[in-house]
Amino acid sequence: MPNDDDWTRPAAMAIPKGGYFEEERGRYGPIFPKTPACYGFSIIAKVIPGREDAIREHGKVLEAAVAADPTVLEVLKLHYLRWQVFPIGDDQYFQYQGIFDTDFDKYTEDAVALFSATGIDTVFTNLEGFPEDWKTNPGAFVEFVRKHHVPSFLEYGEYPYVTADEVKKALRLKAAFSTMLDQMQ
Repeated sequence: MPNDDDWTRPAAMAIPKGGYFEEERGRYGPIFPKTPACYGFSIIAKVIPGREDAIREHGKVLEAAVAADPTVLEVLKLHYLRWQVFPIGDDQYFQYQGIFDTDFDKYTEDAVALFSATGIDTVFTNLEGFPEDWKTNPGAFVEFVRKHHVPSFLEYGEYPYVTADEVKKALRLKAAFSTMLDQMQ
């Protein structure tokens, strides 16, 4: 069993095929396991033909939203997001990789609420099979993600199980010490 309290030692975790050690049920089905990298999921889905530019533009929309309000995505407790568009044959596919601090059910509910409140649509609306009623039907959102999720088989954390808030707190403390030391000189 992982020691969630020991962030001083890097940790790696091999994950069984299928993505679960022991299936735990949440509100929307199985819960993806917590790993040294915290929680997360990766999907690969086919882009609706002609929508690649819309996906890239959506990246600019999120960039502008974060520039205007650096806390706009805070409720998601994100560490990292990575988006990629790539060809397979004549088709374009989108890959979403997200690492965050909450379990998948909470992340989903928070994402649906966030995008509904801000008026920013999810980039997933550009993907084949994404439900039109995603804003009012979190279960449909979850079903899409589960259908397109590609489980990791290894996750690594240089500072395992540390939350995004803990990282920010440590960096604020570092800045405060730095300022104090500068003032002492």
